[in-house]
Amino acid sequence: MISDEYRPCVGVALFNQSGHVFVGQRKRKRKGDQIERGHEWQMPQGGIDEGEEPLAAAVRELREETNIVSAELLGEAPEWLAYDFPPEVARATWGGRYRGQKQKWFAFRFTGHESEINIHSPDGGHKPEFEEWRWERLERTPSLIIPFKRQVYEGVVKAFAGFSQP
Repeated sequence: MISDEYRPCVGVALFNQSGHVFVGQRKRKRKGDQIERGHEWQMPQGGIDEGEEPLAAAVRELREETNIVSAELLGEAPEWLAYDFPPEVARATWGGRYRGQKQKWFAFRFTGHESEINIHSPDGGHKPEFEEWRWERLERTPSLIIPFKRQVYEGVVKAFAGFSQP
């Protein structure tokens, strides 16, 4: 088990009917944000609220970041995946409370129409996380993510490769 030094989070691999996954280009929110040019794409993810189950958090995060509600559960990664923040990020993020994040990943199939996707005005008035979005091949996602999260994305590819078929 991963220690309490890691913030509990969820991640969502949302597959379309062609077997590609949703990726969003992270929006720069504040000076010092850890967004590296060429590595600013990621799948929806976010923290688990106190008392919230991981699956409920995944559904909520998907809705809050993309406005998507038309999705069916395909599977769950067998284990939590974790990454460490670089030291400068660990000090500046959540007051230095966490050394990294542990994530429980879920795979969903998008069952709606693309007009449902709204990253600029997501559900519940949440601030947008993404500037742009697209469908991408799952196996390409590790090369799109910020390098310190790459190992997690490689684990996601391994766990969900079977869902990347049309």
